[in-house]
Parts: sequence; structure tokens; C-alpha cells
Amino acid sequence: MKVLGIESSCDECAVAVVENGSTILSSVVHSQISSHKPYHGVVPELASRLHVETMVPVYRQALNEAGVTASQIDAIAVTNRPGLIGSLLVGVCFAKALSFSLGKPLLGVDHILAHLYAPHLEGKVEYPHIGLLVSGGHTLITMVKAFDEVEVLGTTIDDAVGEAFDKVAKHYGLGYPGGKAVDDLAQLGDPLAYKFPHSRLDKGDHPWDVSYSGLKTAVINQAERFLQLGKIASLENLCASFQKAAVDVLWNKVRGLVVATGVRRLVAGGGVAANSYLRSLVSTQPSWSVTFPSLSLCSDNAAMIAGWAWTALNRGDRSGFDLNAESRVARFKRKYP
Repeated sequence: MKVLGIESSCDECAVAVVENGSTILSSVVHSQISSHKPYHGVVPELASRLHVETMVPVYRQALNEAGVTASQIDAIAVTNRPGLIGSLLVGVCFAKALSFSLGKPLLGVDHILAHLYAPHLEGKVEYPHIGLLVSGGHTLITMVKAFDEVEVLGTTIDDAVGEAFDKVAKHYGLGYPGGKAVDDLAQLGDPLAYKFPHSRLDKGDHPWDVSYSGLKTAVINQAERFLQLGKIASLENLCASFQKAAVDVLWNKVRGLVVATGVRRLVAGGGVAANSYLRSLVSTQPSWSVTFPSLSLCSDNAAMIAGWAWTALNRGDRSGFDLNAESRVARFKRKYP
């Protein structure tokens, strides 16, 4: 079965063709970074307009690279939640038009579930496993029992981890996207130069939740402290210390969850899963099974949409032409072991 996946939840316009849920025949991603860079972040209205302009060329390129015609596609899958509503609508409307004109099944896909599925595109992943989804919009620590059965054990109570990276980068003028800019500088600095605060939310009913607003504020305020002292801040050391604090917060939660559940399989996804410190830290656990997707599958892409959809389509799942875009995250089951 060849599934055509469409992803337009934020600022990447992506189309992919995936066969039998794991063989990527093509994966085309049109990045809007250069268009949003002057604003140091994604401008929703601009993102949706650019999706309108690029969707058809990206679709045609994906078919060409896969070596298939539209009639050889067996089903159409599209991200319909969560994300920027205008961007989502472009993808959903295009997918519905394709499904209708080609007479092919249609399926709406949850972006969160697709990110957690991404490692399946490169090898077998056993269930259950701890799923760590970290990006500019989401920070979720989950227990994944099946491709569509996810229990949220922890989440952020304020900023997502990727959002904290982006805001720190914007404040210090490090460039956009902020996550990579911080990571690149951090590799040149001393992670022990500054002692930034770690959130402590390990008591009460939400022991696996995290918080990043305090850390973000502390790092941003560090510039003002240096000005008051007449000193020049080392951005390399600042980034290294911030990155260590941000990732260590997640690391401490994951380690605690492994002890609490006995599950030693960890799967990571999302843009922040490309962070070099996170990857090196987690890979030091010899008794764990750790799976990170390739860097190209960490960021938003359509291959993960098509891959996840293949499993659901085989089960008989279908969406009607009343499929709509939803900006919010689905209400996954929340559990506290």
C-alpha cells in the first residue's frame, strides 16, 4: 500500500509517499525559514499563504521522486491537528480535494502520534516504551502502548522546551531557528559556567510535569546582570549552561520514570530530539533501548504522517469529507503511575 502523506501544521510544507508504513519512496519538505527569519519566529498568516503557494509544486515533486503517478497512490493522509489553524486548513483542503478527485481513501492524522511513530520508519520499535516528544510547541513525556494508544505522564505547565530555546535565542540575537543556534554555540562553551535553576515539580499529583518559564527568565536576565557588573557575557558558556539545564530537567524525569515503571525503552521525537546534548546524554545508558529518529525525521515531515496512517488504514480507519482542522492537542489519556 502506497500512502501519500501531507503535513502543513506549522511552517513546513511537506508531502511524502510511503509504502507499507516503513519504506520512504519520497519525502519532500519545503522550509519557510528564510521567510520567517526576519520576525524571529513563525508568522501564522504568512505561513498559511506560503502553504497555498507551495503545496502543489511540493506534491508534484513528491510523486516524481517516488516514481509514481497519482493513480498509483492507494490512500491520502493529512495532518489535521494540532497546529496553526490556517496552515492546517491548507493541507486538509488539498487532501480532501485529492481524495475526491482520485477516488482514494482519506485519513486525518494527529501530528503528535505521527512524531512518536517516526522511528518506526527506520526500524522495528517494541511496545510499550516511554515516548519523549519535544519540540517548539510540545513537551510530552508519555507511555506508548500501541501506535494509537498513548498515555500522557508528564507535560510542561508553561513553555515548551523548544519554545524556551527559541526565546533565549531571540533575546540574545542568535538567529532563527533558535534551537540549532543555541546548540551550535553550546558545543563551544562550558556547561558548568552558570548554574541555572531546575524546575521542581516532583510532588503532588503531577510528578512528571516540567516547567521552563523560570529557566528562560533566568537566562534572559543574565544579560542585565552582566551589564550591571560591567562584564561581558560569554554567549558560548551561556548557551552551554542553558542547554544543560533545559535538557537535564527532561533527563531527570525520564530516569525517574524508568525506575517507577520498569520500562527501559525510550523513543524520542520532535525538533528538540535533534539536540546534540540530549542525544549524547541518553545514549550513555547501556541497559536502555534508546531510539532517536534521523535528524530529517525529527523536524516536521510528511513521511511520519503517511507511515502512521498506513497502520490505521489497515485497521479500516477512514475519514469523511467532513474532516476539519483542529488547532488544539487531542485529549490523550492522562495517567500518573
